[in-house]
Amino acid sequence: MNILYCGDKNILDGLIISVLSLAKQTKEDLNIFVLTMYLKGYEQIPYESIEELDKILKKKNPKHSIKLLDITEIFYSDIPKANLSTFFTPYCLLRLYADLVPELPSKLLYLDTDVVALKDPYKLYRVKNTDYELVGVVDYYGQHWVRTISAEQNYMNSGVLLMNLDLIRETGLFKMTRARIGRSKMLLPDQTSLNIYAQHKMLVDRKFNEQKQETDETVFRHFSTTFRFWPILHTQKIKPWNIDKVHNVLHCHAFDDVLDEYLKVRDKVIQ
Repeated sequence: MNILYCGDKNILDGLIISVLSLAKQTKEDLNIFVLTMYLKGYEQIPYESIEELDKILKKKNPKHSIKLLDITEIFYSDIPKANLSTFFTPYCLLRLYADLVPELPSKLLYLDTDVVALKDPYKLYRVKNTDYELVGVVDYYGQHWVRTISAEQNYMNSGVLLMNLDLIRETGLFKMTRARIGRSKMLLPDQTSLNIYAQHKMLVDRKFNEQKQETDETVFRHFSTTFRFWPILHTQKIKPWNIDKVHNVLHCHAFDDVLDEYLKVRDKVIQ
């Protein structure tokens, strides 16, 4: 399985947990890519961290691999000036440059680093996506406020995306999204732009990107920001590495063994 993550050094906690959860759940060989870059005010992911994570993976399966790709030059050749300062870091936009990275294979499963595998994602990865730029799940909150004419065009969450880079290059999807985020400031620049321009996308079952509450069928649990209505309306942001809150607030113990391993290897990876 070809997997893609993006980010700066701050995503390493999530990356470790997400990668360990994949290695636990799947029997497939993992071919993982991580995009990073240099940007003033941020610290890019160190090669040493990825090399250590690669060693950990290879102990589980010698065919597993994880590779860091520095795409600073690519990013600065088409920098999204209008969205360098938003609610999310600019590193979230790196997935939109995947079509310009020759090392990446065409079929690629992108994951946010707050996504944890609770079951084998093999069935999602094996979806026949020849005719689709993106395969994903409707956004849990976006489905309520962003409606289009047909159900097939509903607002898709960008945290779990099966990509067809060959088709994306052909249609210019990422090129158009980069142009939009370069000129128009948006709250969710990458996700919004993808939903505006994607003409060939497939929606799959919520279990492949559960953004609210995991069930026995959940394949990927996405710890995205949620809304709570008591005692007043507020947002709740709990990530997989916030272990006490995962246990005591979300009452989630579905991947405790992964968290135990994460705590054992964390100091080796994050230096």
